[in-house]
Amino acid sequence: MLLGLLLRHLVAKGTLRVIDARGTVHDFAGDIEGPTITVKLHEAKLERRLFFNPRLYLGQAYMDGSFTVEDADIYDFLLFIGENQALAPHSMVTPLYQGFGRALRLFQQYNYLGRAQKNAAHHYNLSDTLYDLFLDNDRQYSCAYWPTNDISLEEAQANKKRHLAAKLLLRPGQKVLDIGSGWGGLAIYLAKETGVAVTGLTLSSEQLKVAERRAIAAGVADRVKFLLRDYREERAVYDRIVSVGMFEHVGVPHYQAFFRKMKELLAEDGVALLHSIGRMDGPATTNPWLRKYIFPGGYSPSLSEVVPVAEKVGLWITDIEILRLHYAQTLREWRARFTANRDQVKTLYDERFCRMWEFYLAGSEVAFRWGGHLNFQMQLAKHIDAVPLTRDYITDWERGHMPPLLERVERAA
Repeated sequence: MLLGLLLRHLVAKGTLRVIDARGTVHDFAGDIEGPTITVKLHEAKLERRLFFNPRLYLGQAYMDGSFTVEDADIYDFLLFIGENQALAPHSMVTPLYQGFGRALRLFQQYNYLGRAQKNAAHHYNLSDTLYDLFLDNDRQYSCAYWPTNDISLEEAQANKKRHLAAKLLLRPGQKVLDIGSGWGGLAIYLAKETGVAVTGLTLSSEQLKVAERRAIAAGVADRVKFLLRDYREERAVYDRIVSVGMFEHVGVPHYQAFFRKMKELLAEDGVALLHSIGRMDGPATTNPWLRKYIFPGGYSPSLSEVVPVAEKVGLWITDIEILRLHYAQTLREWRARFTANRDQVKTLYDERFCRMWEFYLAGSEVAFRWGGHLNFQMQLAKHIDAVPLTRDYITDWERGHMPPLLERVERAA
């Protein structure tokens, strides 16, 4: 079995049982005790494809039904693979797979204005109902903040907004720019909680419609406005800039332009906050399946790719916080809600779409548990004294703006 050349080196824990297209059973067992996972390849050509490009064809085969997990679900299988990848030594073919991607990644991430708009539409202009079926009630589509694991997704997302606001040092009347404002939840929260005026930028026409309706319903339309605009087109100056879950769509070739624009738009005494997915193992490439089907043009950078650019444009990095398993917990909650509402998603789209999103949510969670992915929050300023000298102000502000549900949790702890 051609695929066995890879699997014999991969499986270090548990047993992977592969049923090929001819019905022959192949067992690949590791030396460490672990679960047994059985999978089936329904097409003979899939074995060759998985050998030469597993990162693309595994997800594609799962979507099409030519690859199935027989005795578990796709999350269990991907968790098995993720844990074994973390345990196994690098094989000779790993650099080859990465090498092809590294050679092309600048082109893949060349997100000029028109391409950036098209990329955003691919993911964010899906059915408005879809996101209600797995996100929290504020539609926060980014990593939540979990002080404990026994709170709800809604509480964890409220905690995330509070944590971001604390780092922005907001005062009533300040002008805030939200780059990548999504469905408007963060902008509305900042306006209501702190009395600031917020301008949100999005490239999704569907998100824009929802955000504008929500601002009116929340009674803050006089202080919150949303624009269908790329960050490169913005010209005004702001006291504060925040960007959550958008930097992953910028692309390495555009990092210098992004930070130069941030510096240009930031007031002299201003503070900016960047919240992004990252990776702990240095520069790499985006999974080709994820790039093709979920986030075209997307890339999660290492800090070694980001910090030098911020330094080069002359911005002070005044604080960095690394969030490790927070996104894994968030994705677990999203996946559970998606699974509970799967029949409704299938009504909106079809079985192939459901399997695509199952693979996306499960694979993303595994990436944060075993694949070296993380979130970072990077605070930036033009001047050395723009923020207090210690981090006490973050905790103090959060305690003074505790949502009722979280206040109960903290008292109970």
